Amino acid sequence: MNALALGLLAALCWGIHDLAVRYVSQSVSVIASLMIVLISGAVLQFGLVATLGGLDPISGTVMISAVAAGGCYLMAGISMYAAFQRGPVRLVAPLVASYPVLSVSLAIWRGATISPLHWLAVIAIGVGVSVVAAKSERDATAYPAAGPTVVLSLLAAIGFAAAFALGQYATEQSNEYSVSLVIRLTAILALGLIALASKRSIWPGPQALPLLCVMGVLDAIAILSVTAAGGLPNAQFASVAASVFGLLTVVLAWAILREKMVPRQWLGCFVAFAGIGYLAL
Repeated sequence: MNALALGLLAALCWGIHDLAVRYVSQSVSVIASLMIVLISGAVLQFGLVATLGGLDPISGTVMISAVAAGGCYLMAGISMYAAFQRGPVRLVAPLVASYPVLSVSLAIWRGATISPLHWLAVIAIGVGVSVVAAKSERDATAYPAAGPTVVLSLLAAIGFAAAFALGQYATEQSNEYSVSLVIRLTAILALGLIALASKRSIWPGPQALPLLCVMGVLDAIAILSVTAAGGLPNAQFASVAASVFGLLTVVLAWAILREKMVPRQWLGCFVAFAGIGYLAL
């Protein structure tokens, strides 16, 4: 399977996963939800390793990169779950998926010359998200203040960008199963320490448990797909394709959760994701 196909698989899994996050976060805490998702994903990865025998020794440098990726992934997960808990999906999803913007920011910081088309893509993302976030007169749903939701969504984007970059770097030097397993186990350990320190329960209740386990499987497949692309030609295509998961989430939220969308918001959504796609190329 090539990098583009792996990215599309990740987008599908994360699109469904994020819709489920919005649903389950209304009744289960962020820490409890995320812990079950991480653990069930780890169980799947252990099963793959046991079946395929894909666990290889990891060098010190690769271990450091994988552990750092796990920390970034946890930050992204906590921020994203909290943002989806606040809603709406049409605001959170494009912002979380905007991590390719960070590539442009890093390039500018390093002194690179950015083309006018890249600047136009950045502006398109900002305008598109603003249009999508504007409340429609047809939408009577009351959401929390948008400011904290935007901050949480952007923190998630930063965390995902860093986790993908570190994970793919580690995969270039080691086995993808080993790297992705270290990433997930690091996130589980760190989240457990956070739960212990804050005296929060990690049990979501029996009603939410099956859905959270399915979410964990979807998340594990997605992160494994993006990480595995690190050893393939044009690995960046995986991150590019995976970034469209937010658009799928928005469409699913409209179709299943009945979030109101007017034509101008649909237009803003597609403009934002067109900009994201161009920046990621």
